[in-house]
Formats: sequence, structure tokens, C-alpha cells
Amino acid sequence: MKNGASLFNATSVALGLAFLYLPILILVIYSFNDSRLVTVWGGWSTRWYGVLFHDDAFLSAAWVTLRIGALSATLATILGTLAAIVLVRLGRFPTRMTFSAMVYAPLVMPEIIIGVSLMLFFVATNVQMGFWTVAFAHTTLTMCFVTVVVQSRLLSFDRSIEEAALDLGCRPFKSFFLITLPIIAPAVISGWMLAFTLSLDDLVIARFTSSAGINTLPMIIYSQVKLGVKPEMNAACTLMLAVVAIGVVAAAIYTRRAEAERERAERLAAAG
Repeated sequence: MKNGASLFNATSVALGLAFLYLPILILVIYSFNDSRLVTVWGGWSTRWYGVLFHDDAFLSAAWVTLRIGALSATLATILGTLAAIVLVRLGRFPTRMTFSAMVYAPLVMPEIIIGVSLMLFFVATNVQMGFWTVAFAHTTLTMCFVTVVVQSRLLSFDRSIEEAALDLGCRPFKSFFLITLPIIAPAVISGWMLAFTLSLDDLVIARFTSSAGINTLPMIIYSQVKLGVKPEMNAACTLMLAVVAIGVVAAAIYTRRAEAERERAERLAAAG
């Protein structure tokens, strides 16, 4: 058996990556197209970014989207982290199977079912749909993803560190914030970034749980694309990609530094 990738495997991977990322690259390039026709290259220009930033509907939708994303990601991170702690630390409690099914259900459930069910729930409970209903709906959608990320980190967590702190008189609540949370912080931050990205991307659930005056960026883009692709839409999508990419890079840098600090502390503890 030959070591390394064969020509067929390398070609398959290259074609798969091209299929996934070439359209995105073309979109980014054509966001700097000077021509109004999105299929005709007219030279390099940033004019459509200027037009986009003078579009009140886009700016309003962008502000709403960022607020909903930040709020829902924060709530999902808190709830998902608590759910992960319950699943890892409490063992086999009587309702564990039911609790796990409820937490992980959004992972496999179609978004349209989540959107319709939440809409019916808000209508039945006489809740006025708008900003908060979209934020809570996105929290419901993204909490399970945070739970999976944080749970994977807790499964490899060395609990002897916590036990040492408890033996030295540290209270469990204080031990969690001073020891456990800093160690699992990279996973928590990764979960927050994943939840924020999923909130930025969501269209289906937001359409079912929002009101007439609340529009997110995916809703604005989808409503305008139905009438034809405008150059401003390429610029809007490129900016969304840039926001997500910056967040991913920042989270990766923080995670790498946190892991390096943890390894350095372990080496110092072993040497001492």
C-alpha cells in the first residue's frame, strides 16, 4: 500500500474544495466590480460598498442582525454550557434520556419545523413577535451546538484540579469560575462563535418568528435576490464573510494562546 495521497484522492479533494469555495471567491471578486451588471466585469471599484452603506434598509437590518446574533449567542452559550455540565457531571440521573433528547433535538430537526412550532407557540401565548422572539428562537436553535462543543471539552477535563481546590477550602461555585471556566474557556468561546455565525445565517426561523418591522440581513438579501441579483448584494455578502472570518481568526488565536498558557502551566507544575 502506498503512503500518502493518491492522484485520485488529491483530485477529488481539490474538486470538492473548488465546488465549495470557488463560488464564494467569485462573489467576493465581483463585489469589487464597477459594472452594474453582475455577470459583466467592468473593472475594479468599491462603489457598491459606498452604495450599500447609504442604504437605510441594509444598515437597519445589519444592526438588528448583529444585536440578535450577539444576544442569542450569549444566551445559548450560558444555557449550553450549563446543559453540558449537567450531562457530564450528574451521571445517569432519572430523566437524563429525556433531557438529552430535548437538548439535541434541534441538531436533527428541520429548521422549518422549529420555525413553525415557535410561531404557533408565540401566537398561542399572545407574545408579540419581533426582536425578542427572533432572539429566543435563535437561542433555541443554537444552544445544542454550544452544548456539543463544551461537552466534548468537559469529557477530557482533569477533575483532580477542581478536587485539589476543594481540598484547599475553595467553594464549588468559586472553584467553577476560578478553575473550570478558564480551562474550558476556548470551547465556550468557540461555541459562542458558532452560535453567532448560525444566527447570522438563519433565514427560515427568522421569517416565521419576526414581525413586519423586524428584518434581518438574510431576509433583506433574500427579498431583493428574488427580483434579481444587485451588485450591492455581493458587497453585503462579502462583508458578512469578513465579519465571520475575523471572528473565527480571533477565536483561533485566543484558543491557541490559551492552550499554550495551559501547557506552560502544566510544565511548570510538573517541574516544581
